[in-house]
Amino acid sequence: MPQNNIQMVDLKGQYKKIKKEVDAAIMSVIESTAFIKGPEVKSFQEELANYLDVKHVIACGNGTDALQIALMALGLKPGDEVITADFTFAATVEVIGLLNLVPVFVDVDSDTFNINVEALENAITPKTKAIIPVHLFGQCANMEAVMAIAEKHNLFVIEDTAQAIGSDYTFSDGTSKKTGTMGNIGTTSFFPSKNLGCYGDGGALFTNDDELAKRLAAIVNHGMYKRYYHDEIGVNSRLDSIQAAILRVKLPNLDTYNAARLKVGEYYNSAFADIEELETPITSKNSTHVFHQYTLKTKNIDRTALIDFLKEKGIPAMIYYPVPLHQQKAYVRSEFKDENYPTTMDLCKSVVSLPIHTEMDEEQLKYITESVKDFFTSNA
Repeated sequence: MPQNNIQMVDLKGQYKKIKKEVDAAIMSVIESTAFIKGPEVKSFQEELANYLDVKHVIACGNGTDALQIALMALGLKPGDEVITADFTFAATVEVIGLLNLVPVFVDVDSDTFNINVEALENAITPKTKAIIPVHLFGQCANMEAVMAIAEKHNLFVIEDTAQAIGSDYTFSDGTSKKTGTMGNIGTTSFFPSKNLGCYGDGGALFTNDDELAKRLAAIVNHGMYKRYYHDEIGVNSRLDSIQAAILRVKLPNLDTYNAARLKVGEYYNSAFADIEELETPITSKNSTHVFHQYTLKTKNIDRTALIDFLKEKGIPAMIYYPVPLHQQKAYVRSEFKDENYPTTMDLCKSVVSLPIHTEMDEEQLKYITESVKDFFTSNA
């Protein structure tokens, strides 16, 4: 077994490589005492906008807030329907419910795990006002089709790119854009385990619409365009200066981080290529993959037995996600029937994610892959 403990995410190892810069950045903020709305936040917003090639970045408190603020800025009314994928984390639907909007779940594609565009179009009704495609596990949804559907039906698009920041999507005409920059608004999370993570909570919104950017910036700060004048119903959701300073150190490393994750993903893919009981992740021809998670589909095996086997060998494995959103108690409705979500139902029963992060070495990868192979040998 490798001397280093194997973790799903190695934040300490990553920190050690940038410790000098991070420590200096944190101390600079403390010495300035500009903890809220300080210059570090403004600089980070500008640098992230430049990286994404988008006109506006508005930082906020976390990724869930980003989704809620995006919906608030679009002026949706209670009862309006918002379509999203059934196979994702609950934050996406949580904010829909909080605003008294109506969540509508659709199935996902079996290869990319992203929103199925045929199911999406079939779910549109006169009450539909917005689509939230989730770029799951590190690659982009079929945004060319999503945007065409949105234009056809005059719908807003909010991209949830919390798991795929830095991924590139290429349209059929050859043009390429970063995830989060194609819809009306893009959102992301800087939760510590994300590909671009801070050391606490954080999030951001992206847009190329000048007026929408002004409204987003007001909503994140109590609905103020001018101090003490509240023209919007807003929230208190601000990225603090220490987190912004940390993110400024990490942002120039994002492409390197993503490349390291891709290398791990490719190692796994090669190692598991001949195991019939495992289906390795597929990268869409239109999208790069930044491997926020490395997620296998198991076939004709006891998934729990595999997870337990790896655990005994000191290897963590996770299930993202064990229960589809349409079955979650908070969101159950009679019209959400299991047979309408065959792919999601299958994924919830079959997926398993292995450790993947920027600090993984050859020794760890060999140990993990050999251990997985040992499971199938011992159960042959």
